[in-house]
Amino acid sequence: MSRTIETTCVIAGAGPGGLMLGFLLARAGVNVVVVEKHADFLRDFRGDTIHPSTLEVMSQLGLIEQFLQLPHTRAPKLTAEMGGRTITMADFSRLPVRNRFIAFMPQWDFLNFLAEQAGRYPNFRLIMQAKVTEVLEGAGRVSGITVATPDGDVRIHSRLVVGADGRHSVVREKARLTIENFGTPSEVVWMKLSKQPGDPTDVMGHAGPRQGFVLIDRGDYWQCGFVIRRTTFAQIRARGIDAFRQMVVDVSPLPAERMQETRSFDDTSLLTVRIDRLKQWWRPGLLCIGDAAHAMSPIGGVGVNLAIQDAVAAANILSAPLREGRLSDSHLAAVEKRRSFPTRATQKLQLMMRSSRRSDEADDEKRKGPPAFIRGIARFPLLAHVAGRLIGLGFRMERVATERHG
Repeated sequence: MSRTIETTCVIAGAGPGGLMLGFLLARAGVNVVVVEKHADFLRDFRGDTIHPSTLEVMSQLGLIEQFLQLPHTRAPKLTAEMGGRTITMADFSRLPVRNRFIAFMPQWDFLNFLAEQAGRYPNFRLIMQAKVTEVLEGAGRVSGITVATPDGDVRIHSRLVVGADGRHSVVREKARLTIENFGTPSEVVWMKLSKQPGDPTDVMGHAGPRQGFVLIDRGDYWQCGFVIRRTTFAQIRARGIDAFRQMVVDVSPLPAERMQETRSFDDTSLLTVRIDRLKQWWRPGLLCIGDAAHAMSPIGGVGVNLAIQDAVAAANILSAPLREGRLSDSHLAAVEKRRSFPTRATQKLQLMMRSSRRSDEADDEKRKGPPAFIRGIARFPLLAHVAGRLIGLGFRMERVATERHG
């Protein structure tokens, strides 16, 4: 049996961007419904980096002290191994913000925190286990969505639909928005390995790309990412788990026997990395933000934080028009215009970094070393502060400006 809900704004996807936007809109007096297809936020190997730009947003909201009470580890700089020594790849010590570090925090803790804060407002509603199946249209504009729930279909009518449902967005697909792809897809295999006495202690929480290997200190374990080169994960699986273990051992700073903890490929998670963005982020009655508008490479862990910045910009521009019933296409276009430059600049930088890595791979000797951009930072250490700014704050940091109501 279908039900109907009327609201001002419905947001598909309770990820960082969707929940932050829902929170900010509710805080500004807008009636908002957020729908999430999963039953909870417990997913392994999601983007767990909280950058200084996001910490600054939490400070502006007056939530930073509560937020930093959640379990997390801190990285005031990111490092990488080169020629047997550790170099600083990104240094956050000179950033013009209160918290000059990346916080590595399980994303489910971050999302639960945002949902709890948003839930304090009576005009906010979060519906879990609600999968988008249809985008509703009428009179030349998007007018809502239909979601499938355990209790049946629900039609949600709204003045604005926001697609914040990730790089495989159902909303953008159903709304027939055009995607531009850049570069070729790449693959990263994630796994967990235990943290033991004698492990690296000078990586400041993140070992950076070490010839295709990423090591993130999660407190009581290592989150490890193996970047696949010159082959595919399907081909690696065909060779068997022992061959895969050896490939990781060859580039990992951890003792070889640690890889025995990866008992089978069931202990791994594959991320296929694509860089893309929508030609236009909106249609009348519809806006996409975050990965739904622009999927990023995991380089620098910037995807989560770009989604947060999108949410802040969208709330700043859209809150009053939504609350006052005067939302127009020009407001949606203004959000895209505001966030287009940082999106394009970040993707351009990521594509340049991937290009330099691929050019290295054409030379077997260079392939054995780190990517060209790491070698450049090692040669000119001041570039670590430039990298720290670009990674930590991005090309345009947004400031919360929405008026608080209630």
